[in-house]
Amino acid sequence: MAFTGTVASEADIALMAGELVDATGDTEANRNLLMTQAEAFLCNLVKYDIVANWDNLNTKYRGLFTEWAARYCACALIMYNMGTVGATFSSLIEPEDMVQFHVYRMGEIERVLEASGIKAFLGVN
Repeated sequence: MAFTGTVASEADIALMAGELVDATGDTEANRNLLMTQAEAFLCNLVKYDIVANWDNLNTKYRGLFTEWAARYCACALIMYNMGTVGATFSSLIEPEDMVQFHVYRMGEIERVLEASGIKAFLGVN
């Protein structure tokens, strides 16, 4: 099996998830599943198939989709087994803070993407 994501790479996900995620949950199959969920959400949010039309999007703004998708995947990977204090995180506060930061940024990105004229913003018709 190979990574099948379009909007974000495995490196993007790893950067957002950090080095302390539980390796039993951070699998290629899970990353594929999570990226499919993220891409589906984003396509529905902007009412445009960003995956099929990825190469047609304005490269300046692709970063918003990449960041949102990578953060979504990172949240799920962080939460997979954050209760094993000592084995991964030093306390529950550490992963909770990471997830809260990701959720905040994702909300801000959604706010921008939900703005009127999104297709013009993205440079598509």
